[in-house]
Amino acid sequence: MASELILKYMREEHLPHIWCPGCGHGILMRDVAQAVKNLGIDQEKVCLVSGIGCASRAAGYMDFQTMHTTHGRAIAFATGVKMARPDLEVIVIAGDGDCAAIGGNHLIHAARRNIGITVIVFNNDIYGMTGGQYSPTTPTGELGTTAPYGNIDRPFDIAILAAGAGASYVAKGTAYHAQQTIKLIENGIKHKGFSLIDCAGVCPTYYGRKNKKGGAVDMMKYQRDNTITVEQAAKMTREEKAGKLILGKIAENDFPEFSSEYQKIIDRVRKEER
Repeated sequence: MASELILKYMREEHLPHIWCPGCGHGILMRDVAQAVKNLGIDQEKVCLVSGIGCASRAAGYMDFQTMHTTHGRAIAFATGVKMARPDLEVIVIAGDGDCAAIGGNHLIHAARRNIGITVIVFNNDIYGMTGGQYSPTTPTGELGTTAPYGNIDRPFDIAILAAGAGASYVAKGTAYHAQQTIKLIENGIKHKGFSLIDCAGVCPTYYGRKNKKGGAVDMMKYQRDNTITVEQAAKMTREEKAGKLILGKIAENDFPEFSSEYQKIIDRVRKEER
C-alpha cells in the first residue's frame, strides 16, 4: 500500500513535495522505497545520497540515512561513504543533468572502479529546477530555455555510457512501467558492484509545455505506447528505434568490487606488518 510506504519510508514532516503536478519523480521515488521494502533491507543500513536538482530533493523526503550534497558530486560522496562503511547499501538518486553533465566524470570513474553503489537516474531530459535548460539527454531538435531554436547536440544514452565505462549492472526503466522498474532497482541493489538504472521520467512543466508534448497524462501515455524491451530493440534498426524508450537489463557482469578489493590490500599490509 502506498500509505504504508509513506509512513515507513518518508519523512512526513517534509511533505507534500515540491515537484510539479504530474512530475514522474514522485513515482520513481516510490519505486525506490518499494524496492527497499521488497528486499527487506534495514532502513538504518541504507544511505541515500543526492546532489542538486529536482530529483535530488528525494533525499530530503525519504527516511533513510541521507546526504543532500553538491551539484554533480553525489557519486563522489557516495564513493566515500561506501569506502568508509562497506556494510551499508549506498544508493544515489540523481537527475540526468546532475549525473551526466557536471557529474559525468564521477559517473564514468565510479563505473570503471565497479564500486558497490546503486545509481538511480530520474531522467526527464531537461534541467527542471533551474528553469528548463537543455540537458545531456535532451533529444536533438527539442527546445529548452538555452536552446530556443532547438537543441543541436546528440543526447547521451546514460545507460550505454555507464556500461561502456565498466558498470557491472545497467538497466533502463520508466515512470509508467512501475512494476518492471521496481524489479530492476531491486536487482541493481542486490548486485555486488556498480549498478545504474536509468529511469525515463516525465517533466510536463519545463519539457512538456515547451515541446508541446501535452499534459502529464499524455506524456505517460507516450511512455506506455512507445516503450520496447531490450530484446525487441536488439532486432530493430536505428531508424525503427528512433523515438522509442527501452525497458530492461542492458548489462550484467561479475567484476571485482572496488571496496572489497581495497579491503584485501589493507588486510595484506596488516599481515605483512605483524
